[in-house]
Amino acid sequence: PDVDMAAMKIQPHNTIITIASGGCNVVNYLEADPKRVIAVDLNPNHIALTRLKLTALRHLPTYQDFFQFFGMANAKENAELFDTFLVDRLDDTTRKHWEKRLPLRGRRINMFARNLYRYGLLGRFIGLLHGIAKIQGKKLDQILAAKTPEEQRAIFEKEIGPLFDTKFVRVLSKMPVSYYALGIPPAQYDELKKDSGGDPATLLRKRVEKLACDFPINQNYFAWQAFGRKYDAEAKQAVPGYLREETYNLIRERADRVETHLASMTDFLAKQEPGSIDRYVLLDAQDWMNEEQITALWTQITRTGAPGARVIFRTAGAESPLERKVPANIMANWSYEPHEAKKGLDADRSSIYGGFHVYEKRAESGQKDIAA
Repeated sequence: PDVDMAAMKIQPHNTIITIASGGCNVVNYLEADPKRVIAVDLNPNHIALTRLKLTALRHLPTYQDFFQFFGMANAKENAELFDTFLVDRLDDTTRKHWEKRLPLRGRRINMFARNLYRYGLLGRFIGLLHGIAKIQGKKLDQILAAKTPEEQRAIFEKEIGPLFDTKFVRVLSKMPVSYYALGIPPAQYDELKKDSGGDPATLLRKRVEKLACDFPINQNYFAWQAFGRKYDAEAKQAVPGYLREETYNLIRERADRVETHLASMTDFLAKQEPGSIDRYVLLDAQDWMNEEQITALWTQITRTGAPGARVIFRTAGAESPLERKVPANIMANWSYEPHEAKKGLDADRSSIYGGFHVYEKRAESGQKDIAA
């Protein structure tokens, strides 16, 4: 989200529309003081988690309660906080989602008492990597204690890097089903494969090396999740902005600026007024789309985008798909910002993606262009 906010150049009058995902980015954007944030998502689990975060921001009594709930997500008291302060303030759909009873787990909300970050596709995949490391006698979490870049590098070379040379990981990295299980679609896997030159294990090693070595480990909460399966709950340095005490009150005061919708981005935009939106965050959703779907999306983005509107997104591969998949008459309304794109990719501490992209709507673009 820090990269996103820098690339979007958010102004106080801006309306942002973003894919909700788990809601972390959504609430982080409030720090930049936009007028409105619209969070849309096709995944009901994402919408339920985003709405829970927003309700908790408004109604949990203290910052400490909020951090325990979302920053640690492993205290039995979290279920009590839910019952006391949140359950009656949630809409019916979201309340039923979190109160649903799951086999052998009880209510779904109990995940917040058992480390939420171990659940879901990414959490399970990271758990698999930790299991592989343990079999090899490696301890991934050692890197979290590093004090200098040199120590980070040394621990990576000893504990993490060698895993990508093992036969098991090299075979696993070449199996598309491994990526599909993680939620990476065929098109995204194809881009990874193309960028890797047929050696996905080496490509993945480079991206994990960036995660482990290119940023101070005590500030990179993505690395803490990958190598420790947690956030920095003691120093609270390696945590997202919305979990920092110094920004908590600010974000809490602005929580009512967020609205959530269970819908596709394209369908939602089709119902909005022309020129009504200033900033678009597409995450990596376009890696899942064919040419027809991307064209439909960008038709609506171009119609609803105000002059100077900005669109940001990420891709598994290095290249933007737009010039290949979207008609030229639509893309003529937009200018690509290569310097800002490279700057954003270099600063992206998650280190997962091969490309970060920034487009700005030309001031002179008009409705007649997309109808041509």
